[in-house]
Amino acid sequence: MCEDELIPPQADMTESQWLRTGSDAAAGGPPMRTTGRVPQFVNRRTLLGGAVAGAALAVLPTGAQSPASAASRTGASGAAEAFPFPEHPNGNGEFAVLVTGDAGTGDEAQYAVAAAARDVCRSEGVGLAVGLGDNIYENGPESDHDSEFQDKFEKPNNGIDVPWLMVLGNHDCSGLIPGSGGDPSRGDREVAYAATSRRWHMPARYYSVPLPAADPLVEFFAIDTIPWSSYVAQLDPHYWWNGPYMREQRQWLDGALSASRARWKVVIGHHPYLNNGKHGSAGSYDGFEIGNYTSGVHLKEMYEEVVCGRADLILSGHDHTLQVLEPTARTGGTRQVVCGASAKTEDGKAHFGHPAAWQNFADHGFMVLKVSGARLTIDAYTVDVATRKATLAHRTRTAAPVAAGARVHA
Repeated sequence: MCEDELIPPQADMTESQWLRTGSDAAAGGPPMRTTGRVPQFVNRRTLLGGAVAGAALAVLPTGAQSPASAASRTGASGAAEAFPFPEHPNGNGEFAVLVTGDAGTGDEAQYAVAAAARDVCRSEGVGLAVGLGDNIYENGPESDHDSEFQDKFEKPNNGIDVPWLMVLGNHDCSGLIPGSGGDPSRGDREVAYAATSRRWHMPARYYSVPLPAADPLVEFFAIDTIPWSSYVAQLDPHYWWNGPYMREQRQWLDGALSASRARWKVVIGHHPYLNNGKHGSAGSYDGFEIGNYTSGVHLKEMYEEVVCGRADLILSGHDHTLQVLEPTARTGGTRQVVCGASAKTEDGKAHFGHPAAWQNFADHGFMVLKVSGARLTIDAYTVDVATRKATLAHRTRTAAPVAAGARVHA
C-alpha cells in the first residue's frame, strides 16, 4: 500500500462498500483513514479507468496464463527484437542486475533516479534490470498500447538497454479506486505489452528466468502478490485468495524452486514479507490483522511455507524505502530486501524493528545485485534528484547460498 493511497477503514471491504464509506465521511461521518496525502482521484482518467475496469471483468479471459521462462521474442508487426539476456558474466566476473521499484510516475524524480542508475549501469556492466511493481501510476494502463507505457517506462529508462523483469503492483491492477488491487485482470495488459517492447519482459503474470539459461548461476522467480494483498475483497472467484489462480501460482512456485538448478535463487514480487516501513509486514499490513486480503495474511503464509529457507533473496517494493534486512531464523536464512524508492519516498523514519544491515526511509534510490559463483552482493544507492547523481550508501555480501531443503514446505 503506497504512501498516497487511501486505506479502507476496515479489512476486506468490497470497493463499492469502501466508496459508500467515503461518501458517508464526506457527509460528516468519520474521516477516511489514509497513509499520507490523499490523491485527487476523481478525475477523467480515473473515472475512465473505473469504467474500463468494470468492462474488463466481463470481456477478459479468466484462465491463468501459463507461467513462462525467459526466451527470445519479437514484437508484433515489425517491432524490434527484445534486448537479449546476458549469457556470460561481465568484465568483473559477475552478472549485474539493476533493481528498481514503484517507479512509474513519469515525474522528475523517476527521471532523476533513472539517469543516475544509467551511469551506474554503464560502470558496473549491468545486463539485466528488475521492476518491482507499481509500474504505471496511479491506476495502471488502460490498454496494452496505452501511451503511459512510453511516458512512465520507456522514455525514463532510455539508455538502460537491457531486459527488465517486471512484476505487477497494486496500482497496476487498480479497480474503481486507484491502487486498490481490486481488478487483477488489468494486469493482463502489462503482459500483453511485453510483446511490443524491447525492454519490458513479462511473458506471464508469474514466471521464472534462469541466468544464464543453459547452466544457471542465478534464477529469478517473478510472482504476482496482488490478489493475496489487495485493499479490497476480490469479487472474481478466479482471483480469490484461495481461488484457482492463486492455488496454481503457489503450486508453480513450489515446484519451480524445487526444480531449479541455480546456485542462487531470487524471488521478486511487489509486496514484502518483512518491512520496517510504515506499511508493515505481510500478515499485518497497515495494522490490519484480520481478513483474507487487506492484512496480507495468506501472502505471509505463502512466503513462510514456500519461499523462506529456499530462496536467497526476496526483492520487493510497495513501501517507498530502501531496506536490506538481515536473514534470521524466522526467514530460514532468506534475506528480505525492499527497494521501492525509485520515484517516491517515505516519512524518514523506521516504524518497525526487524534486524537490518542498512535502511533508508527518506531518500530516492535503487540497488544493484551482483552475482558470481563465490558471492552475492547488494549495492544500495541513494540519489540526489536535483543533480541526478547516485551515491553508493551500503554494500552487503553473502558467500553461502541458503541450503536447499533446510525447511519443510507445504
